[in-house]
Amino acid sequence: MTEALPFGLSHVDEGLAERLRTGLDDVELALRKAVTSDYPFVTETSSHLVNAGGKRFRPLLALVAAQYGDPDAPGNIPGAVVAELTHLATLYHDDVMDEAPLRRGAPSANARWDNTVAILTGDFLFARAADIAADLGTDIVRLQARTFERLCTGQIRETVGPAEGEDAVAHHLDVLAGKTGSLIAAAGRMGAMTSGAPESVAVAIAAYGEKFGIAFQLSDDILDIASESEDSGKTPGTDLREGIRTLPVLLALRSTDPEWARLRELVSGPLVDDDLHAEALGLIRLSPALAEAREEVVRWAESARAELAPLPPGPVTDALSQMCDVVVDRSV
Repeated sequence: MTEALPFGLSHVDEGLAERLRTGLDDVELALRKAVTSDYPFVTETSSHLVNAGGKRFRPLLALVAAQYGDPDAPGNIPGAVVAELTHLATLYHDDVMDEAPLRRGAPSANARWDNTVAILTGDFLFARAADIAADLGTDIVRLQARTFERLCTGQIRETVGPAEGEDAVAHHLDVLAGKTGSLIAAAGRMGAMTSGAPESVAVAIAAYGEKFGIAFQLSDDILDIASESEDSGKTPGTDLREGIRTLPVLLALRSTDPEWARLRELVSGPLVDDDLHAEALGLIRLSPALAEAREEVVRWAESARAELAPLPPGPVTDALSQMCDVVVDRSV
């Protein structure tokens, strides 16, 4: 039986799975080298989230995309590392903005040290990603820079909130496209570019990655509410406690059903009180809003799958399609 790959991929062609496992091992070694500094304390802080693990989905997607070109091209591993370093850097900054105490089941960098250290460590990782990208050519540098721009714009849009008259759900989905979808799209495009795959492949995988990224983040937001333990590496209901309006909350607030008036009252702001937080968490788990949010995950996952149509059939495209099944299953 083929050993499962990260992200729960378990039905992948054995030859492809072995190539991907080897590639991910190489990515891991390169990541650890990339976060090493001449100053030991910087190495310690930069290694913090690398050591905590993670799904490594972005480098996985980059390596899958590289199978459409030369799977052994020398730029494939560095390109995958650029995508993961960029992702890790955003996590350091996100935890400062969210005041998150946990990340991947371990104390966040801002909780272990302080906000200044966490911010500067994120900046250090962005710098390392840019340095590696520079060796891959101007097209990769431009892709990384434009992706970084979208990440920042998405975060700013989330911070500012929807404009007057703008639909809150549509605004939220646009934010997710920038904050999450853009980097997953970039990871897939990067793998196609570094391997020399046709431009048509890069375009298709980028379109797939952006839509998949929205489904992926929506499923994460559902897990934050629906999970009964801290298996996800986060305390359940963290977003709810902080007053962060993810899709289930936005859908609950949009409802006019009198039966859920108490839920709307509770989720209209932060829930610092433990009893009120527990009440809101229990209500939203039972509400139609959570079921509707799950339907939205399915919709985005199927939309992502549809973007695979131009790609050649075979084990690689099958693996990308299976990822859509996984992201749906994890939100159930």
